[in-house]
Amino acid sequence: MNVRRRLIPAAAAASLGLGALTACSSDSAATGNTEKFDVVASFYPMAFLAEQIGGDHANVTSLTEPGQEPHDLEISTQQRAQLEEADAALFLKGLQPAVDEAVSQTGIQTKIDAASLTHLEDHGGAGHSHEGEEGHSEEEEHGRDPHVWLDPVKYAEIAQGVGKAFEKADPDHAADYKKNTQALVKKLNGLNSDFENGLKDSKSKVFFTNHAAFGYLAERYGLTQEAISGVDPESEPSAARVKELQQEAKADGVTTVFYETLVSDRTAKTLARDANLKTDVLDPLEGITDKSRGDDYFQVMEANLKALQTALGAK
Repeated sequence: MNVRRRLIPAAAAASLGLGALTACSSDSAATGNTEKFDVVASFYPMAFLAEQIGGDHANVTSLTEPGQEPHDLEISTQQRAQLEEADAALFLKGLQPAVDEAVSQTGIQTKIDAASLTHLEDHGGAGHSHEGEEGHSEEEEHGRDPHVWLDPVKYAEIAQGVGKAFEKADPDHAADYKKNTQALVKKLNGLNSDFENGLKDSKSKVFFTNHAAFGYLAERYGLTQEAISGVDPESEPSAARVKELQQEAKADGVTTVFYETLVSDRTAKTLARDANLKTDVLDPLEGITDKSRGDDYFQVMEANLKALQTALGAK
């Protein structure tokens, strides 16, 4: 049996051991039949919003386990039942086709699609291929980049929409949801200021990453993201692509190739060795694990900012 875990702060997980915090209750008690506002979130950035906005009134569970690559998620029969029992589902359409399908087939009353709460853009190659599936996800067809949570401004827009949806779905606690949303948006605005101030005076504006997840972040702060392999973070770059990136690194003063926590660092290290560059982590925040540089969204984003400042030669 797949035991679902309630989302818990990683610091608590580290000190107590994750097993101790596993929700060992029955399926119904873990989701739809609690006295709280039961929210099923698709993956970490959505679960974090639900926890921050829901506060003490929400019982939040995630369909994606910590450390699981969210794009590869398959929905179990048990998780479909979990969705049916929940008061609300919070997901990002286009990122996880299996979740999109499961949510559309359930009778859940409150379905909150984060992609509808902000404007998604085409950043070229930032979508994800889903091999072996029939048809294509909406994101592939339209080239829409789903990684909006990496832009604090867009993430704040989504937070405001989620807050309003919670207020409508659970009006008894609307005042608290509004207050929690305002507090979260204020923190996100502060994070945006940190990035603006931290990156405005940098020697280089170009960074290399092995997965094109940072298009919104790059656009927000006047940077250029160059993805080594485009769509598939596991694929090796061709010899021609390596040569092209080596030349670009010299021309643009690139010092560092970034890789991420949930996929192999082999591609980044291959390029770094061939082009005589450093490597470092830039975390797309699709999940928090013991490899993450921080316990929650804000800590990891601040770690990302430091990594970018170092790589770009920011003052």
